[in-house]
Amino acid sequence: MRLVLTEPVDSAGRPYARRWWALLVLCLSLLIIVMANTSLTVAAPDMTADLGLTSSDLQWVIDAYTVPYAALMLLLGAIGDKYSRRGALLLGLAVFGAASVAGSLVHSASGVITARAVMGVGAAMIMPATLSLLAATFPKAERAKAITMWTATAGLAIAVGPLVAGVLLQNHSWSSTFLINVPVVVVAMVGALVLVPPSRAAHQGRIDVVGGLLSVVSLGALVYMIIEGPHFGWGTAAITAAVIAAVGLIAFVLWELRHPRPVLDVRRYRDRGFAGSNLAVALFFLAVFGAFYFLTQHLQFVLGYSPLDTGVRMLPLAGAVFVGAALTGVLTPRLGMKVTVTAGMVGGTVALALLTRVDAGSSYSDLVVPLVVLGLAIGLSLSPCTDAIMGAFPESELGVGGAVNDTSLELGGSLGIAILGSVLSGSYSSHLADAVRGKLPSAALSAAQDSVGAGLAVAQKVAAQAGPQQAAAMAHAVRGAFSDAVAHTSLVGAVVLGVGTVLVAVLLPLRRRAAVAADTAAERELEEVRG
Repeated sequence: MRLVLTEPVDSAGRPYARRWWALLVLCLSLLIIVMANTSLTVAAPDMTADLGLTSSDLQWVIDAYTVPYAALMLLLGAIGDKYSRRGALLLGLAVFGAASVAGSLVHSASGVITARAVMGVGAAMIMPATLSLLAATFPKAERAKAITMWTATAGLAIAVGPLVAGVLLQNHSWSSTFLINVPVVVVAMVGALVLVPPSRAAHQGRIDVVGGLLSVVSLGALVYMIIEGPHFGWGTAAITAAVIAAVGLIAFVLWELRHPRPVLDVRRYRDRGFAGSNLAVALFFLAVFGAFYFLTQHLQFVLGYSPLDTGVRMLPLAGAVFVGAALTGVLTPRLGMKVTVTAGMVGGTVALALLTRVDAGSSYSDLVVPLVVLGLAIGLSLSPCTDAIMGAFPESELGVGGAVNDTSLELGGSLGIAILGSVLSGSYSSHLADAVRGKLPSAALSAAQDSVGAGLAVAQKVAAQAGPQQAAAMAHAVRGAFSDAVAHTSLVGAVVLGVGTVLVAVLLPLRRRAAVAADTAAERELEEVRG
């Protein structure tokens, strides 16, 4: 047996024997690109102190990863379909690993932002490749189960990222959160060569380059606008990005409707199941990333936990994701995806509603139930949606299918951090101003309103000037204002997700007899595979 696997997955005439080992490699690749964002939220305070980052710098350190990641996935997914899905995975891992090393070595805001942007390019190759290789490697009878494990890994990465970062930051600098990617990349690359069979579309014509470039421009401008406008104001940059995004999206749709081999057949969005699944993924990650953004800050700045303690306290979310994913494998075949996905979105709405009870006196125990409910909701909703999205694409467009799913995910996450982050910032600033009105000079108040971390830094300066009692009162006001902002932001998130739940429930079709027959046929196929 050759060490490097060279036989294409579709040439054997039977299911690939080591497909579950291949899935492990794909999930490992997915794990590091999701953790690249979630771990950074914990490392941000150390990075800010070491590099002297402004709030704008820090925002772009986080978001420089997202813009190329979301913008490039569709085009790179199509290129992977045509030439090599495994090649796209390997190249993406190499780019991601090299940029991680560069990010650990630079000592300036611009250097870290550039490294994060290049990591985003690598992630844009990796993410759609993992889903397309999964779909190509597994027979249809097992695909839903494999996708369940894939989505559970994404949920796990959201919670485990802070834990890994917390462990590293105990004895190392923030640069270790970049370097930890390197050994994982090496293992994933070796595993891809040995365990993941090569795959590409059997009959793929010329790539729709114009459509692909229009998608890059329009999606890149859209994500930039989502980031720039809420955080930095609707100035020239944000408005220009909005105009480019609008014109680009219109041009993209018109071009794709006329092209004989479009990079993405936009007519698919006429299908209620496809449109509803994409909307559900986007809305869910809007809620999840938004909640994650303010919960990690609340645990560190308000409750005073270290980065490691913060990561440990996010683990109930990870465990609940796996339980929810296991349940969806049982419930979806029996009840249909409409019921399962709607139930998961209702659960997510309930989790956010529970967080509206947070106040200055809340402890970690008040967060456990919302975390568990949110984790269960993620597990219940995402697997059926991803399976439905991938099932809408033929074998020749699996990379594009993965890119569509992942673009919905990234757009939702970006919107969650932008919208809920903006609500959080505005609410915190307003509550803090009310709490300390007339007690601070305007310059000190303005600095404290920038973020909860800045507010606590101002409290330390108050200690040096006015004494510990006044400093304690200031710190209490900062923590109270942020807790109130968390409750207010959770309410906004619950309303958004609640309205979205109704829309998704209307869009998703009911389970029909044909679906039951298809499930029965899939079960028979699965028995033949096992036999």
